[in-house]
Amino acid sequence: MKSQERTLRTGQHTAIRVDTMLSAALIAEFIAPSDHLWLVSAWITDVQVLDNSHGAYDALFGDTPPAGCRLSDAVARIAHGGAQVHVVTRDDPHNEDFLRRLTKAASGRKLHIVRDPDIHEKTLCGNDWMLSGSMNFTIRGMARNDEKITYRAGSDAAAQARIDLAERWGNGE
Repeated sequence: MKSQERTLRTGQHTAIRVDTMLSAALIAEFIAPSDHLWLVSAWITDVQVLDNSHGAYDALFGDTPPAGCRLSDAVARIAHGGAQVHVVTRDDPHNEDFLRRLTKAASGRKLHIVRDPDIHEKTLCGNDWMLSGSMNFTIRGMARNDEKITYRAGSDAAAQARIDLAERWGNGE
């Protein structure tokens, strides 16, 4: 696979959002889950990551497709597909709703949650792709704040990131 990289500068000033790039990465994970998926963000809100109100993703969801898909549901679906999911976030009440929903939706699947009071990194990383930058996975981070997010696919960057993340927070197995 040829290495590709795309950097977005999002926010109200640019009128660019990360939604499409994030949706594409998650859909690819639904179809062919990574061995390990890392979600690292100091702040995480259970934001809607797929809008299915027009039925565009019905084939992905089976007989009773939802009108939308929240981050916890998407990550749980990837865990149900066979990925070992790692979530690293701060131990803060802001993150608890997302973590509670994810734990319930993953229902015993391979889920490794680490609460780190010093985490500031923002990364979503699969087998051969990663999103990283200044954006927390929150409503403000994804839709309002001026952020810089880089998507890399097909490079060694994702493999190195997974090694580094596992070294810092264990691999949960």
